[in-house]
Amino acid sequence: MRVLITVGAGFIGSHLADRLLARGDEVLAIDNYSTGRRDNVTAQSHLTVVEGSIAEEALVERLFHEFRPEQVVHAAASYKDPDDWLGDATTNVLGTVNVVKASIRLGVARFVYFQTALCYGLDPLEQPITLDHPIRSEGSSYSISKTAAEQYIQLSGLEYISFRLANMYGPRNLSGPLPTFYQRLSEGKPCFVVDTRRDFIFITDAIDLVEMALDGRGQKGVYHISSGKDYSIKELFDATVAAMDVTLETPVEERPRSSDDVYSILIDPSKTVHDFGWEATSSLDTGIISTVDWYRENGISQTYTHLRPMDSSD
Repeated sequence: MRVLITVGAGFIGSHLADRLLARGDEVLAIDNYSTGRRDNVTAQSHLTVVEGSIAEEALVERLFHEFRPEQVVHAAASYKDPDDWLGDATTNVLGTVNVVKASIRLGVARFVYFQTALCYGLDPLEQPITLDHPIRSEGSSYSISKTAAEQYIQLSGLEYISFRLANMYGPRNLSGPLPTFYQRLSEGKPCFVVDTRRDFIFITDAIDLVEMALDGRGQKGVYHISSGKDYSIKELFDATVAAMDVTLETPVEERPRSSDDVYSILIDPSKTVHDFGWEATSSLDTGIISTVDWYRENGISQTYTHLRPMDSSD
């Protein structure tokens, strides 16, 4: 297959590119390196990497015309600054429209999108969250713009699958609490945890599912990528401390969550399990060990989050 991946040097995109290239597919990765890393992808046969933004309509049109992808995986997302509404709308909405329009004109066989589970709002009506839960994306610019993008995809008539994600983690991940914990602990800085719970999914489990979708499994529509279990952020922190083999002089500080954070995001994977014959198999402890090993070898210079900072001090 010929597969175009937006943000192909990012966390999800680079892992997918590796998987597809290993089985002989051709991959075109477009990335502006806002959150992706150049060393996430290695020059090799059947891989083309283009630096640029999906907000550039002419660039998107040219790449689709030249590469002629049979499938598209849309992993691009703006989320680094909760107050950058223009950036979020430009990448998440306008960029998606550009990619969708080009996909329609070329007649791609399947369009895979990654949506945030924050589309269900900051106060979900049920736990675990089912696919019948109403969309309540007004809690952040990130969720508003990502949901608008999903709705344009649904409007397009494309053969699409939109994966609404649990908290994905693994090697190359630079967003969320795990890389932040690692960075601060490795520098001897204090950490804190908030009173929230999350459903963590290891990257290889997710890539297994995306590969199935590209191979024709699943029906047009929306699915969850989820382990079906949730853990407290304190449990994540403790597992990180154990994987790093560090000793804390004092217990970690625990704080209440901020107003733009949600207490628990646990999403129901039952439709995914049924339609794909898939389930997450990686344990949290094993996944964290693998991730910490990657951080040790490759380093972390910056981490990202869609949340407003709770503390401006170092």
